[in-house]
Amino acid sequence: MLILSIETSCDETSAAVTRDGREVLSNSVYTQIAMHAEYGGVVPELASRKHIEKITPVVDSALSTAGVTRADIEAVAVTAAPGLIGALLTGLSFAKGAALSLGVPLVPVHHIKGHIAANYIAFPELTPPFLCTVVSGGHTLFCDVRDYDNVRILGGTRDDAAGEAFDKVARVLGFPYPGGKELDRLARSAPASCPSVKLPRPSFPDAPLDCSFSGLKTAVINLVHSAAQRGEEFDRAVLARSICEAVTDILVSRTKLALAELGYDRAALAGGVAANSFIREAFEKLSESEGVRVFLPPPALCGDNAAMIGCAGYYAWRAGVRGGSSQNAFATMSPEDRF
Repeated sequence: MLILSIETSCDETSAAVTRDGREVLSNSVYTQIAMHAEYGGVVPELASRKHIEKITPVVDSALSTAGVTRADIEAVAVTAAPGLIGALLTGLSFAKGAALSLGVPLVPVHHIKGHIAANYIAFPELTPPFLCTVVSGGHTLFCDVRDYDNVRILGGTRDDAAGEAFDKVARVLGFPYPGGKELDRLARSAPASCPSVKLPRPSFPDAPLDCSFSGLKTAVINLVHSAAQRGEEFDRAVLARSICEAVTDILVSRTKLALAELGYDRAALAGGVAANSFIREAFEKLSESEGVRVFLPPPALCGDNAAMIGCAGYYAWRAGVRGGSSQNAFATMSPEDRF
């Protein structure tokens, strides 16, 4: 089955053509990072306007690269939640028109299920059930993937997501938006022999699979500002490494607890922050320490892209998910909920 998929939940305009949920024929992405970097973060109104401008040429590129025509498309999948509401509505409106004009089903897709589905593209042998740790700019979740279209949330962040924490502390250290990648690079330059900066790793006895990153962010901001007020120097690389290690420790500890609770022998990572080298390295070691097989999608599939939406859309279509002309977009929505 050939699916045209569209992703416009934030600041990437993407379209892809996939076959049967696992084979990617094309995956075109236009990124708005350069535009938003000037403002230090994503400006929702500007993002929506750029999606309107770019969505048609991006879709045309996806069809051309895949070597298919509009008549070959059998369904249109689109991210309908969660995300920036104006950005989501741009993609959804285009997808509605495309599905109507082509006479094919419209399949609304949850963005988090899309990130999880990136693993199906990278690893054709992977099938549910398994544990998936989702870490992106706006989400940090520990998911029991019971089936392709059935996800149960075991725990998650109570405030900032891991990606938000990375970007905010990177800004304090002088990196432009998005700073997570540069923070990772700086952290790798710190000697492993240097003692780490002590940073908080909060836990919740009443909900051991929940986590928090706002305290970590605040601790780093206070440390940097205090040093500036006293005219003291600090090792930026060591601080960056300490931040990466703290976030990684929080994620890995919850993942271990979730694996023990579920009794699964497979764990996957997903989301844009899954490209962080410290997190990837720690998850690779889980296969040895916990005796589980760990699935890490390549960095190209970690960020927002339409190929993962096409994959998730295929399994949603198989589960009977359909959207009509009245289909709406939602800024917030749990992956446990269905359209």
